[in-house]
Order: sequence, then structure tokens, then C-alpha cells
Amino acid sequence: QVQLVESGGGLVQAGGSLRLSCAASGRTFSSYYMGWFRQAPGKEREFVAAISWNVVSTYYADSVAGRFTVSRDNAKNTVYLQMNSLKPDDTAVYYCAAGRIMARTTRAYDYWGQGTLVTVSS
Repeated sequence: QVQLVESGGGLVQAGGSLRLSCAASGRTFSSYYMGWFRQAPGKEREFVAAISWNVVSTYYADSVAGRFTVSRDNAKNTVYLQMNSLKPDDTAVYYCAAGRIMARTTRAYDYWGQGTLVTVSS
């Protein structure tokens, strides 16, 4: 069982930066692939980024590639999402998720956090 708690969301102007954190409980955190997803009002939850358990591989949605960076610190049971050059279209609730495979689909992940709201003003 893994419990996930996101933090770091807030209001930022376009062009600004935020760093989201996702703290995990459980001694098996380092064996999970971690993903970040987001859901804007009225839209489906969409993939943002993912990182392998050993930090070797990362994947990004085309919409955030080059602006967002996913990382993790297994010693701290924490995964991060550094978001730069934010745009109003990035406004959404951001969720972290843990799963046994790395994928871009929500159904591949077993555990989810409660989400943190990111609002980007123009």
C-alpha cells in the first residue's frame, strides 16, 4: 500500500515557475514507477510526465516537454515536478500516481494522491 500527498500548487503568472512535490508513505516507494497527471475543469485527466523506479527513464507529454522536469529522491520517498514557463493552459489539478509499469494511461497506476491545484494567470 502506498499513500501519496501532493503539495506545491498555487497561483502563478504566465511565464513563472512552480515545483510540485509528492510525498509517499511505504517502504516500497523505490520500486514504483511514478507518474504525474493533470485534470482541467471539464476535461479528462491527462498524462504529464513519468519516471522509472531507478530514475533512468523519464517521459513527457508533448505539451510540457522542454518546460517540465520530473525527478525523484528515493531516500526521501518523494517525486517532484518542476514546471517552468507556465502557460494559462497548464491550469489544472495535478495528481501524482504510483504504478508497477511506466505508462501514459491512468489505468496503469494503482495509487493516487488527492491532487494539488495549479492556476496560471495570463
